[in-house]
Amino acid sequence: MLFTPISFKQLTLKNRVVMPPMCMYSAADDGMVTDWHVTHYTTRAVGQVGLIIVEATGVEPRGRISNKDLGIWDDKHIAGLKSIVDHIHAQGGKIGIQLAHAGRKSEAVGSNPVAPSAIAFNEEYRLPTALTAGEIQEIIQKFVQGAKRAVAAGFDTIELHAAHGYLINEFLSPLTNLREDEYGGNLVNRVRFLQEVLIAVKQVIPKEMPVIVRVSADDYHEDGNTPEIVAEMLNLVKQYGIDIINVSSGAVIPVMPRAYPGYQVAMALTIKEKTQLPVLAGGLITEPAQAMQLVKAGIDLVYTGRELLRNPYWPLQAAHVLQQEVEWPVQYLRGKW
Repeated sequence: MLFTPISFKQLTLKNRVVMPPMCMYSAADDGMVTDWHVTHYTTRAVGQVGLIIVEATGVEPRGRISNKDLGIWDDKHIAGLKSIVDHIHAQGGKIGIQLAHAGRKSEAVGSNPVAPSAIAFNEEYRLPTALTAGEIQEIIQKFVQGAKRAVAAGFDTIELHAAHGYLINEFLSPLTNLREDEYGGNLVNRVRFLQEVLIAVKQVIPKEMPVIVRVSADDYHEDGNTPEIVAEMLNLVKQYGIDIINVSSGAVIPVMPRAYPGYQVAMALTIKEKTQLPVLAGGLITEPAQAMQLVKAGIDLVYTGRELLRNPYWPLQAAHVLQQEVEWPVQYLRGKW
């Protein structure tokens, strides 16, 4: 089943293996794509990864995690991103992009970080400025313009980054959102920013382009979000066009989870059960049998990050181990098991 095709609207994937967004910190200071990105992503398409999702890409300069993050805040970024897309498509792959704003966790030099509330991530991070309602609307439009550019670059899908303690996640979590206006407090208010971003983005992308939302399912704090709470918030906004939930966890506060192979799978299954939406899940998945078991358990797509950094041809190896026949790149047929 790991190598059974699956479709989401107009997007059809050859298999269920996904490379999740992983920052390369290799962009030019102005957010431009470099040769590294083209080589890095294209290699995974040659390796037959079903879906490649480009790393967190800043919708504005102060929304970058670092000055070496990719950008999508200027039309000048389109050509470089399109180069990545064209190379992936030439190898028969599918590709998405993660639109992101780092919020209070931005370490980009030359700008001040912003957040729903003026709370620093820890003592080593700068104190962010709390956003006004008007400034929130301005950032929503940054996501809109980023989505337009992603469409112009030819991406097959868009992922909204609402995980890992970055801006949208900061609104979702009660640990980082202490607002007393319409964007803070109860679940309806805390999910409002994601809702407005989602509605605005859906208006400028093709109707049949699927939208992925990446969430941190657990804040790892007794007063924070849990998979059940996150599912409840997702149910409030799924009608506005969420097609897939990419389930991760943590990083909204400086607490390290106890990580083990598949440690986020139960969270993903909870969210799938409660939202009835397809899920993308993983967490230290390295072995083909592990990935197969996730699909058998009900996970729709499986991401493996670190393993694909070590071995860009992991899908070919996994197919061999699982005795599944998949198409090999013609150039590499002499190396087929």
